Amino acid sequence: MSKAASARSSPGPGAALPPAGAGRLVDSLTPLLHEWLPRQRWFAGKGRPITGFSAVAATELMPPAGSGPTPGLLHLLVRVEQRATPDLDAPPVPVPPTDDCYQLLLGVRSALPPELAAARIGVVDTGPLAGRVVYEALHDPRLADLLLERLRSPGALGPLRFDRSVEIPAGLVPRLLGAEQSNSSLVYGEEYILKILRRVFPGANPDLELPLALARQGSRRVPSPVAWFQAVDGGAGQEPLTLGVLQPFLKDSEDGWQLALRALADGDAFTGEARALGRATAEVHLALAAALPTVSLGPRQTANLADAMSARLDATAQAVPALMPYVTGLRTAFDALTRSGNGHGQGAHGSGEAAGGGPVTRAQRVHGDLHLGQTLRTPDGEWSLIDFEGEPARPLTERRRPQPAVRDVAGMLRSFDYAARSHEPWHPDWAERCRSAYCDGYGEATGSDPREDAALLRAYETDKAVYEVLYEARNRPDWLPVPMAAIHRLAGHQP
Repeated sequence: MSKAASARSSPGPGAALPPAGAGRLVDSLTPLLHEWLPRQRWFAGKGRPITGFSAVAATELMPPAGSGPTPGLLHLLVRVEQRATPDLDAPPVPVPPTDDCYQLLLGVRSALPPELAAARIGVVDTGPLAGRVVYEALHDPRLADLLLERLRSPGALGPLRFDRSVEIPAGLVPRLLGAEQSNSSLVYGEEYILKILRRVFPGANPDLELPLALARQGSRRVPSPVAWFQAVDGGAGQEPLTLGVLQPFLKDSEDGWQLALRALADGDAFTGEARALGRATAEVHLALAAALPTVSLGPRQTANLADAMSARLDATAQAVPALMPYVTGLRTAFDALTRSGNGHGQGAHGSGEAAGGGPVTRAQRVHGDLHLGQTLRTPDGEWSLIDFEGEPARPLTERRRPQPAVRDVAGMLRSFDYAARSHEPWHPDWAERCRSAYCDGYGEATGSDPREDAALLRAYETDKAVYEVLYEARNRPDWLPVPMAAIHRLAGHQP
């Protein structure tokens, strides 16, 4: 990029809109957002009527020009109100109303050039932007470059605060990644990747908190954040909202899911890669335990954990009748966990005894949503873990809670099953060998094989399979046989 182009993209005299102005702006955008927002893959409220929008904050990162080709860039935090609606095709399950906050980055132009037609949201009818076109700003390289310039220049702009840990070069060409789910990602010059979080919550997001903690420990298994931005509310007691994280882009790396599928297609065992991935997972767990506080779960806490899993099983069986015949067999996994917590079964490895008797399980910060798609292998064969946001559907407080590390192990074991089931013909023996190799590698790094605590591992794998049943039934019914095969196994082949 030329110096002139870089200068045009440098941060201008942006400003935060006062509450009244932010409210008028969001009101004028409401008809367009009603139509556009539910179509976005990262919108979590699909299937529920939107009852209203309200402005949390609005900031002009680049004030919209009155006329001419210069685009404006608006940063919005919008609260989306939705009422609960019963699912007429399923047994009644309580669905609480939602009141979620979303981050929007909108471009503003008097006319949209043809290359940005796919990003179009619509023409505003009323209010301060009347007659102008608004569009998804991340599709516009000019505005994406402006966002990086803000990260290169730490400081505050209204409620937004930009921070960085290292110098970031200028002139990196941006491109928007197409594979979006609960967030959006921009790659800059094949050197950095910026994740834009869409559904945002007060409090430290694990996708920033945990990689920063791992960087302090010198871990090389997770790309270290180089810059980030947050929204800071001036009200007393309000925690910041994490909005975006810039990290090194692992160029030419391949994600574990695609590697596993290719291995299946080529007839490769993949056990060496699975073993190395187990070691990488264990190294991340060890670093997290050293960087952040750990807690001990005694018999009562273990029983509460099993009770929560059992409650999720009951709720899912009500929503997905195909699960109902297996409930009794699946519940034995949670009953066994309760017994182990009371000292009547296999104890948690690496733990001691509670004061009142019974084993103690150590809980720590974990990835929270670990599967093959959350891993990358670099060209030199090193594995990295990415996307520490956890399961986005779960509350942030739950995602930040210390949990037994075996939860991540169970998630990866389920992922090997998914890969094997995605290939025709199905190769359950391939999955079993990879599962075993993964646990071998994990045990080599920690000195404690996760299979030693059979009750805890089985309970977490069962809970994960139940979660998968609900997800697939709601979102990808064609995939429902994949977790149902695991349900059949975990329930002891109960018909």
